[in-house]
Amino acid sequence: MGEIVFTEKQEALVKESWEILKQDIPKYSLHFFSQILEIAPAAKDMFSFLRDTDEVPYNNPKLKAHAVKVFKMTCETAIQLREKGKVVVADTTLQYLGSVHLKSGVLDPHFEVVKEALVRTLKEGLGEKYNEEVEGAWSQAYDHLALAIKTEMKQEDSQKP
Repeated sequence: MGEIVFTEKQEALVKESWEILKQDIPKYSLHFFSQILEIAPAAKDMFSFLRDTDEVPYNNPKLKAHAVKVFKMTCETAIQLREKGKVVVADTTLQYLGSVHLKSGVLDPHFEVVKEALVRTLKEGLGEKYNEEVEGAWSQAYDHLALAIKTEMKQEDSQKP
């Protein structure tokens, strides 16, 4: 697969936009999950904090934590791609993410849903600062992170007795 070219500018765009979203985590977490459910209503049952409710809970700690994790890990991935040309996630973290997503019944198309929700949330949060370059940088970082998680899931799945 070789080295991935992720530019300094792309890294800066991801970092800057994450700084903006960080200023209102409850709002953007809510937006993020609302988008996920708008795109894929059936995904509701995959999240413990959405399962028993008809609406996306505002300021729910688990929901916020999950949304922040997605954005933060994508942002960290952008930094790694720039510095090392590859995704560097600790094995333990990757194993944990792999098994959690596997247990929740996450499939490849679900990663695309989350990516679309992420892009829509960026659009919402950045307003006129949003452009194709920003979207491209986040998308590339997210795709590499998702690939690392999916690879781990496949590995774990194949090790099942």
